[in-house]
Amino acid sequence: MSAYHPFHLAFPVDDLEAARGFYLGVLGCAEGRSSAEWVDFDFYGHQIVAHLAPEETGAVKANAVDGHGVPCRHFGIVLPMEEWHVLAQRMTEAGTAFIIEPYVRFKGEAGEQATMFFADPAGNAIEVKAFADIGQLFAR
Repeated sequence: MSAYHPFHLAFPVDDLEAARGFYLGVLGCAEGRSSAEWVDFDFYGHQIVAHLAPEETGAVKANAVDGHGVPCRHFGIVLPMEEWHVLAQRMTEAGTAFIIEPYVRFKGEAGEQATMFFADPAGNAIEVKAFADIGQLFAR
């Protein structure tokens, strides 16, 4: 696929102002439309929507991947390696409580990638990853 098709993702939060503080202030997203029940964010050119639904938030199961407990339910972005390093440094300096601290997984294997996991204030897990060779994105 060569055409750019932004994705849309809706997810639950328990506090819209806390979500705004995180997505705008920490991740640097821009805010789009909103209401008293939801807020649109520009997440690297993709539309993500925080919906106020406290009963839907909470812990999720994790599966083992490369020796770490990866949250089964998560979303994220694949950045160029340089941008990944800049964000990893910014998140570290901000005192982020990482679910999985920034590191390179599958080192020397197909699909080698830099990755980090953290949660928003409602507990939604986010993964930010990068590949030295983006052609490895779907490597087997």
